Amino acid sequence: MNFEIRREIALPAPPEEVWRAIATREGQAGWFMTFDEAPDDAAGGVTEDPPHRLEQRFGTQAIEYVVEAASGGTSVLRFVHSGIREADWGDEWDTMTAFGWDLYLFTLAEYLRHFPGRPAVYVEAEAPPSPDVAAHPPTSQVWRNVLAALDDPQEGDRVETPVGPGVVDRRVEGYLGIRTDTALVRFHERSLLGMCLAVGHHETGDATGIKDTWTTWLEAMA
Repeated sequence: MNFEIRREIALPAPPEEVWRAIATREGQAGWFMTFDEAPDDAAGGVTEDPPHRLEQRFGTQAIEYVVEAASGGTSVLRFVHSGIREADWGDEWDTMTAFGWDLYLFTLAEYLRHFPGRPAVYVEAEAPPSPDVAAHPPTSQVWRNVLAALDDPQEGDRVETPVGPGVVDRRVEGYLGIRTDTALVRFHERSLLGMCLAVGHHETGDATGIKDTWTTWLEAMA
């Protein structure tokens, strides 16, 4: 079944800086993720027209970024993720994927706003398997423990995390975003996907020991 997800977002950076964030490994690590090896379905190729257009093709899908300059040194990003979804997924795949892209694009804007020009490293840690990982809606015990350990924060609240103090920049169902002095930290409650809770840590400073710190902390939440 064909699908198409379109988004348009204003970004607080000129096209050249947006391009660095979407088209380089150290830029993508500031808001998305990086891979040590290309995923199995990554074959397809890349089309580039810096700093205006990037298209990435993988398997039966493609992602396109079109960047246009706007006033005051800002940009407008037009984003399209399209292709053919897997046969065993229905319309819920479109909804969940669109929701995920909304969160990633929000993080892109935060990265460009708070850490302009700073290369990043992406670190991910997972909680141990939870017996209620398939709970619906996302209310696994690990997720509840994480929120309780952070005093159930809301957007704008200051929190103490294992990697230092920060402020909550995003809080929606099954997702919590925290900005520290050097990083964007994203908690993903993934029980709807049958997966364990994960922390995505986008670090622009020293990333030494961060994965171990989060792994140990998440183990204590289980």
